[in-house]
Amino acid sequence: MSHVSGIKFSPEQMNKLKNAMSRASQPGGASIAELQDELLGKTGTQEEDGWDSHGTNLAKGTYLRVDEDEMAAWLYLAPPDRGQIYSKNELITYLERSGVVRGYHSSNLSAMVKKQVYDREVLVAKGAQIVEGQDGYFEYLFSPEEYGVPKIREDGTVDYTNVSALQNVKKGDKVAVYHYAVQGTDGYTVRGTEMKVKPARDLPPMRGKGIQRENNEYYAQSDGKIEVKNGKVDIQNVHEIMGDVNMIIGKIEFFGDVIINGNVESGVTIRAGRNIEVHGTTGSATLFAGGDVILSRGIQGGGKISARGSVFADFIENTVVDAGGSVHSNTMLNAQITAKDKVVATGKKGVIIGGYVHGLKGIEAMAAGSDVEVKTVLHCGYEAEAYERLIDVRRRERETKDKISELVETMTDALREKRMRGSSTSAATEAKLSEWNKLKDLYFEELDKIGRERETLEETMEKSKGAYIRIDGNLYRNVIISINAEQMVMDRNTCFMKYTADRGLIEGSVIVSH
Repeated sequence: MSHVSGIKFSPEQMNKLKNAMSRASQPGGASIAELQDELLGKTGTQEEDGWDSHGTNLAKGTYLRVDEDEMAAWLYLAPPDRGQIYSKNELITYLERSGVVRGYHSSNLSAMVKKQVYDREVLVAKGAQIVEGQDGYFEYLFSPEEYGVPKIREDGTVDYTNVSALQNVKKGDKVAVYHYAVQGTDGYTVRGTEMKVKPARDLPPMRGKGIQRENNEYYAQSDGKIEVKNGKVDIQNVHEIMGDVNMIIGKIEFFGDVIINGNVESGVTIRAGRNIEVHGTTGSATLFAGGDVILSRGIQGGGKISARGSVFADFIENTVVDAGGSVHSNTMLNAQITAKDKVVATGKKGVIIGGYVHGLKGIEAMAAGSDVEVKTVLHCGYEAEAYERLIDVRRRERETKDKISELVETMTDALREKRMRGSSTSAATEAKLSEWNKLKDLYFEELDKIGRERETLEETMEKSKGAYIRIDGNLYRNVIISINAEQMVMDRNTCFMKYTADRGLIEGSVIVSH
């Protein structure tokens, strides 16, 4: 008997092999696949020669099982004839001819031969899973999160003193480290199918103000407040006052953040390009912020707050508030509050009494109104006047387009006449064309302005979808619930209610979690 790759060949089989190889070398000879079929016994002679269906001397009953995902292959060896043993090469040949070509478990194959492991499945090949890479990322050496919501104490009251937007750095401080992308590793199945990993990508260098890059590290170029907004790191100057602000100071205007560590008395005006923080009480003051307003001890006495961002205050009393974000307060008393996001009365008290409160996306409170039936209006969704404005804007947009269309038609006729007349075009026609061109520009300018107004109103309508009013405690008689253009007056006391609008009708449902 002769051996090739661990397979035993009889003299007759060796002759067949030589003849087959000779035929393959002849012009027009049999293909390799045909010769393989012949050598592997697909003509029906392999069993007579003692070969199995894969051209090896493995005993009948031997089989190979491949998992459905082709990530593992299991070999079941039937015991060989008495006096015979298998070789590792013979097992590998069997695997190869069964289509299992990668991930061989070499130690298991050796053990099956040496320890003569029969009549049970053994893991003989295992694929490799894809190892995902990691995209490049920035590690901030400060907390980039916004200061978020106030802290609720164990007794249910709310602590607004911990709501701070201030994170200071000094010149030369390391503020961020960039970690380069790490590429992953491709995978494969036991049948040799390649599985490609998605390439990991690096980020562009960090952008921002007041930072300097050294290799993959970033350092502060100046003292100030640091924050991350829209993927940019900014270090801004902070105007901080350690005491009170009174009428002697009168007005504070600063392009960055303004922080007052004392009280703000009535009559004071503060304008900040970014955030305003007051850690004492605030009287009847006027506050304008390009960012957020944070009042640790609230405001009372007829003041006014206007913020492009959100407003946080322990209480808001007799104050007009206009926020581009949300409004959070423990107590809202006789206030006029408008928020383009939500109005949330937080904490154990969480009460809204009197006044008008509007949250475009919704209102949440523990209680609304009082036993003495103070008129309290809660409104969410779009306001009726906004809907009327949208109808009017769409009408004006159509009319302006009609004017432009009519004017363009008139100008086209005049230009056609001018081409026909050539140099004999009258001065009056030329003057009219000039006047019409100016008018056309005015119309288009007006159309652009109307279009922007329409888009803003349509965006408001879109944001108001799904608006709701939720009261997690007592809702008193005479409170007005209003959603979009509809409203209803509470004719009795109730509790644990949520109100939404559907097809122009306000619907109330009980909050079952209580």
